Amino acid sequence: MPYVKIEVTREGVTREQKQALISGVTNLLSDVLDKDPNLTVVVIQEIDLDNWGQAGEQVSVLREKGITATKSKNN
Repeated sequence: MPYVKIEVTREGVTREQKQALISGVTNLLSDVLDKDPNLTVVVIQEIDLDNWGQAGEQVSVLREKGITATKSKNN
């Protein structure tokens, strides 16, 4: 039984986005590893911005500085 844990910062991920993640990961495991989708477990855990750090700073501080994880439109 595959188990996948997705951790994201708590920044307004919608129910629909979570469903898309669960469905997409389930389908990927089914397609790539030939795993039964009915036995695949996907867990999404949202982490408070103060409890997630990158480059030595809390993400809450990075957001205050205008640094986000959103990909740019130039990519």
